[in-house]
Amino acid sequence: MADSLRLDKFLWFARIVKTRALAQALAEGGHLRIAGRPVDRAHAPVRIGDTLAFAVHGKVRVLRVQALPTRRGPPAEARALYEEVGLAPE
Repeated sequence: MADSLRLDKFLWFARIVKTRALAQALAEGGHLRIAGRPVDRAHAPVRIGDTLAFAVHGKVRVLRVQALPTRRGPPAEARALYEEVGLAPE
């Protein structure tokens, strides 16, 4: 198994966004951070233990990557890929 995965694929596989196109837009929009560093490319690598922070629906979500997926599975499988570290009002 690989030690990293493209950011857009992780967001889609983990069901954080509904489509791969939305995942690419979120990643390339410059509003997402991996381990505190701003990201503006969909192919940025995501590794186990990384922290992702981004705004969605007026709130900031902070997620810690627990596992890297190999497919887009059911929602229960997707929730096991990350831990919600924080959800704060904007």
